[in-house]
Formats: sequence, C-alpha cells, structure tokens
Amino acid sequence: MNDLMKEPDLVTSVANILEENSIYIQHLMTCVEIGKALTSTFNMDQILIIILKRLSELIKAKNWTLFLLDPKTDELYFGVVVGLDKGALADVRIGLGEGIAGAVALTGEPILVPEVRQDTRFSNRVDDLTGFVTHSIICLPLKMQGAVIGVIEIVNPEDMSLFQDNFMPLLSILADYVAIAIHNARTYRKIESLSITDDVTSYYNSRYMHQHLDQLLHQGQEVSLVFLDVDNFKEVVDSHGHLLGSRILGDAAQIIASKLEENDRLVRYGGDEFVIILPGQDKHAAFDKVVAVRKALANATFLQDMEIEVRLTASFGIANYPGDAADKKELLQMADNSLYRSKDMGKNSITVA
Repeated sequence: MNDLMKEPDLVTSVANILEENSIYIQHLMTCVEIGKALTSTFNMDQILIIILKRLSELIKAKNWTLFLLDPKTDELYFGVVVGLDKGALADVRIGLGEGIAGAVALTGEPILVPEVRQDTRFSNRVDDLTGFVTHSIICLPLKMQGAVIGVIEIVNPEDMSLFQDNFMPLLSILADYVAIAIHNARTYRKIESLSITDDVTSYYNSRYMHQHLDQLLHQGQEVSLVFLDVDNFKEVVDSHGHLLGSRILGDAAQIIASKLEENDRLVRYGGDEFVIILPGQDKHAAFDKVVAVRKALANATFLQDMEIEVRLTASFGIANYPGDAADKKELLQMADNSLYRSKDMGKNSITVA
C-alpha cells in the first residue's frame, strides 16, 4: 500500500525530469541554430547583429553584453550591448581583473554570481554610469586556442535555473560558437586586408584602387585622380640597391599620406608610381593638395640615419570624374596622360587634364 501511495510522486518526478530535459534539448537545438547562423558569414557587423538577435531570443535577461578584448591594450570594450545605451559606454574600457568581466578575461574561467552584492569581485562602475542596477551575472569567456578574445556577460537573467551546474555545458557551447564566429571574422578581415595592401609601403594596392573607384563612380561621386611618379628612381636603386630603394618608397609614401585627409586614399600602383584618390574634390582642390605633396617630397631627405642623403622629386598628373572622363578607364587614362606630359616637360611638375 505504501508503495502504491508513492506512485503519483514517482510519476510527477519523471514528468519533471522529462520537462527539464525537453527544455534543455530545446535550448541545445537553439544553440545549434545560433551556431549555424554565426558561421554562415565572415562579416563582423553581421555576426554582431546575429548575436544581438538570437541570444536575446534564447536568454531572457535585463541586459547582456559582448565584450571584446583589445590585444593592444589588454582591455575589454563593449562590442554589443542589449538593455543599455551603447553610446554612453563607447569609451569605457574594462581592465583585466576589473569586475566580473575583467576577472573572467584574466582567468579564462566562467563566473556565475546569483547575487553580486555578496561577491567582492563585482564592480559597480557601469551601473554608476548608466543608472542600471545589477543583481546577478553569468559571465562566460570567449576563447580560441586557449587565449581569451572576449567575454559574454548576461545580467539579471529571468531564468535563475541558468545558474545551476547542469546548464553550464549549454552556456559553454554557446560561448564556443560565438568565439569561433568572431575568430573567423577577424581572420577573414586580415586576409581581406592583405589582399588590398601593398607589401612595400603598407598602403593600398592597385586591386583596392579599382574596387574603390568602381564604388565611388557607382555612387555618382565626383572624384579627382592623381598619378604620381618618382623622378629618376632607377638611379636611386642602382646606387643604393633594391632593399634601400623599397625603404625609400615606404618613407615617401608616409610623406605623401601626411598631406592627405581621412577620406583620401593612397595607392602604390606599381614600381615607383603612386595614385591618390580624392573623393568629392574638384581639380582646383586636387591641385592645391598636390602642390603640398610635391613640396613635402622635395624638402625631404631620405636614409639620413644611415649617413646617406637621398633627395627625391616627383611628377604629377591630375584628372577628374566626371569633368574629364565618362568612366573609370577613361579617368585612369587621362590622369596617366597628364603624368607623362609632366615628365616630358622636365619632371618635378604638375599637369592638370
């Protein structure tokens, strides 16, 4: 009779276990879907949007934050913020070991705090800045190859069962997916950057030039284009060798770039020839800028630290879209023709189409 009396309790217990497992499996499948979505793109902005949307659906909380680790400063910064004004936190940096997030970034171990006022590691700096009140935190490291690249911080989750040990594998899977996606996006960005970067000067290469001009002309922007050729550079290479010649080109590129503005682009076109892309600028503005570049190059002395004094001059050609050309091919040709007219006139000069 006693055993029969216990059957309802057993049924209830089994039902509870099945319900808990069902919820866990549901969460697990959601994690898998998040993983598929995150690994479907290498665009960092798209990845952050996916994280923003999917995690908010999976984990109901007052706010959560994706911190990314700046490898140059070893500080965390706010990559994605839900529930707080990201603008107010744009300049905030969290040091390693500072607060819960900083502690996780330092140790690489997750920290679950059901009540932050009882944990001495908690820092209320962000609360003081935003007026938010933090009660509980789940903080997970984002790691690749053993190194921390960021942390996810879930603040005031509605479901307190997330603090139970049996949910930690689920949360770890989620963190792993996010870490892999961010790592892949960063790797892709580096590869993409290398594909459009000149290895001698570290400025843009001709591949980028064509991509950027296509984009500007498709947008209907006015563009002035400058072709620049270093005069008699073969003599420099013959006298000092190719290695020092490459160094001089790199130094010359820095001098040219110092006279350009944020939206201007410097391209090493090949050999000792450069292209300057000037969006939204007419030929008068381009001419004034080229005058400054020409003067800076002529006044510079190269290889002084090696007790060698090399002086350079350059010839320039300027053309404008749509003033001188109807398309990219014609714009390049007009600027190139202007450059060669400068060289024909005795070099160290500027010709405008």
